[in-house]
Amino acid sequence: MQTHDFYYDLPKELIAQTPIEPRDHSRLLVYHKDSKQIEHKHFYDIVDYLKAGDVLVINDTKVYPARIYGTRLGENVTKELNTEVLLLKRQDYLTWECITRPAKKLKIGTKIKFSDELVGEVVGFADEGIRYIKFEFEGIFEDILDRIGQMPLPPYITKKLEDKTRYNTVYAEHLGSAAAPTAGLHFTKELLQKVQDMGVTIAHVTLDVGLGTFRPVKEDDILKHKMHTESYEITKENADIINKAKDEKRRVICVGTTSVRVVESIADETGHVRPFKGDTNIFIYPGYKFKVVDGLITNFHLPESTLIMLVSAFLGREETLDMYKVAVEEKYRFFSFGDATLLI
Repeated sequence: MQTHDFYYDLPKELIAQTPIEPRDHSRLLVYHKDSKQIEHKHFYDIVDYLKAGDVLVINDTKVYPARIYGTRLGENVTKELNTEVLLLKRQDYLTWECITRPAKKLKIGTKIKFSDELVGEVVGFADEGIRYIKFEFEGIFEDILDRIGQMPLPPYITKKLEDKTRYNTVYAEHLGSAAAPTAGLHFTKELLQKVQDMGVTIAHVTLDVGLGTFRPVKEDDILKHKMHTESYEITKENADIINKAKDEKRRVICVGTTSVRVVESIADETGHVRPFKGDTNIFIYPGYKFKVVDGLITNFHLPESTLIMLVSAFLGREETLDMYKVAVEEKYRFFSFGDATLLI
């Protein structure tokens, strides 16, 4: 199976640059798997497609202002900000795995000054611009990030985000992600409460979104692509919610591909999950047999990305590309701040 098999044409003007207000007024494309019928709605209409007994699995990770800018220290280096660092994953209290620019100039031992209260030193490196940086600071690291950091918006979003909270879900709780689980951005607190009042149960998982979201598929053969590991956790209480639903033949609907990756990483052949905390590098593409997921809420994803491959595994490749063609024709908004799909 080739990477190009998941390509589609997307006019640049359909890439959403800003989030819709209110959150739940984004558009919603509803795709019925059995009939292949498509309906065009708004996200607040999702209550018409959920029913009592359904379980919604949400990823409650929280994005931190992970993009910081600094100046390399040493001879022949200007004082202007010349280094960009995107914090991906904490290795220990002081050390982080980071994407850096320019990577080639950041040798081991290079020091970077980000502010009067934060300095970093490159202590290791990997491929594709990955560096390990050990930080020196006084006070609380997260508070410093909140003051000097920027939300790590994807490169296709060129407009500045005025409100940092809009790149987090209303239920974001556990700080640790370098990107948002964007399917959840459409929920307001009021809509989530309305869903629960209908008799829908919410199950929480946590997956800290990292390099797996940023890394493109560079191999022609998708089977040669290696997923980066991302940390996740599901508690016994939330595993029990999912398992009870599977026992009673009730639907489990995941909000976002990250929630899918959590439950499918730990599911047995009967669709039951266990409490677990660890890392996953699961790569879901056509041919994969889903064990837990009965429905999926997700945004429109980049061509040739692992995310559109996951959607294609759930719907079928041709069905997914047909759906995307309709979405382009109907001028849906694409990617992180774009519109949503409900696949049931």
